[in-house]
Amino acid sequence: MIPRFAPLLPELILGIGATVLMMAAAFGGRRASGTIAWLSVALLIAATFALIGAPSHAGPVFEGIVSADLFASFGKAIIFPAAAVAIIAANGWFERGTEHASEYAVLILFSAVGMSVMVSATSLISLYVGLELLSLASYVLAAYRRTDERSAEAGLKYFVLGALASGILLYGISLLYGFTGTTSFAGIAAAFGRGAPSLGLLFGLVFLLAGLAFKISAVPFHMWTPDVYEGAPTPVTTFFATAPKVAAVLLSTRVCIDALGPATDAWRQIVIVAALASVFLGAVAAYGQTNIKRLLAYSSINNVGFALIGLAAGGARGASAVLFYMAVYVVMTAGAFLCVLWMRDGEGRPVEDIYSLSGLSQRQPLFAFAMFVFMFSLAGIPPMFGFWPKLVVFRAAIDSGYVALAVAGILGTVVGAYYYLKIIKVMYLDEPAPPYAPVREPVQAALVLLAALVVSPLGYLLIGPLGALTDRAAGALF
Repeated sequence: MIPRFAPLLPELILGIGATVLMMAAAFGGRRASGTIAWLSVALLIAATFALIGAPSHAGPVFEGIVSADLFASFGKAIIFPAAAVAIIAANGWFERGTEHASEYAVLILFSAVGMSVMVSATSLISLYVGLELLSLASYVLAAYRRTDERSAEAGLKYFVLGALASGILLYGISLLYGFTGTTSFAGIAAAFGRGAPSLGLLFGLVFLLAGLAFKISAVPFHMWTPDVYEGAPTPVTTFFATAPKVAAVLLSTRVCIDALGPATDAWRQIVIVAALASVFLGAVAAYGQTNIKRLLAYSSINNVGFALIGLAAGGARGASAVLFYMAVYVVMTAGAFLCVLWMRDGEGRPVEDIYSLSGLSQRQPLFAFAMFVFMFSLAGIPPMFGFWPKLVVFRAAIDSGYVALAVAGILGTVVGAYYYLKIIKVMYLDEPAPPYAPVREPVQAALVLLAALVVSPLGYLLIGPLGALTDRAAGALF
């Protein structure tokens, strides 16, 4: 019995641990929030190390509803640490005059279980179950600060639009099941491979991809992202911008390659349009933003567009490019949001105005330098490591014959660099604004330092090992 469940060892650790901690939270109340938070971080770290012992070459297990392969393990190795960072970030952010219930960390754990199922899914049923487990927890997290109108509004918008996206996704699933007679990715691929797909199959493909596009906030299904990112508590926004984004992008990659592989010409057109629209809207719409969280929301949309360029390239090379891009993207984005968490006025209240960063290099030079590294890396400007993932996806597109797509992506990079450089200009060239309150969070400071080192020029040392790992993980799909 134990070997049968070995491929799901990380999920068992998180699922059982989250259930036990939920009971502890019910009896311990707010007094136990700190303890439960650190126990949750320990569970996520344990689940990450459990990936080493769990089989990664077992293929489809449990009647083919999930797959224990290196592709899934790679995604989980990104998702679990990113979720742990979101819990650590909340400890220092909520304690200053804002209620911080024990349920926050438990919700993150259940979200991690859902994301883990998403990246492992090889059936439309497990796909939907994992996605909804993530979504239900995310709706609560977005509205976590019940006394804050912006947080309540963000939660309501996310719930309403998320329900619409779930309906679209379910309609696509029902069409695919109705015209193929199966929910397994292998069966759907076989149905598409029998010849020219029917109109019903094509409609199912379109609705399925539309539902997934909402989860990755790709244009034109991005409308929730700026409002939710701005209104949700900053630690929650940090979570939304990292782990769930990786899970949704990797799920979309598996669906396109595993389930819709024989219909590549059909889905590639949709992905190319979504990629270009996301790159340019994410670049242009951020120009007039003065709220840093809203600006980073458009940055997230922009970066998803670049990842989709790798997916549009197709093949093992394109899938590897997506994995490489998302691995570096998580580090850049988490580092940037950890810096935003430190933006507090003299009374300890969160500050989100970009111009509050004015003259930061004179007031807090180390803080300013960390932001400098993350902004340059997000912009993809060498010598920062953020340049390399963009190069990888562009090279994958060119190798697949999509030179025009790569050129358009390069132009989008140039356009989007403006608002990242604007933040650097404000920090280094403008007159100093009132200083931020000092922050004493050694664990967060260590995480910022680690992220800054990874995305600095030192990150180029990771090109060989990370590239080899992403090639192997992508090869598991083929």
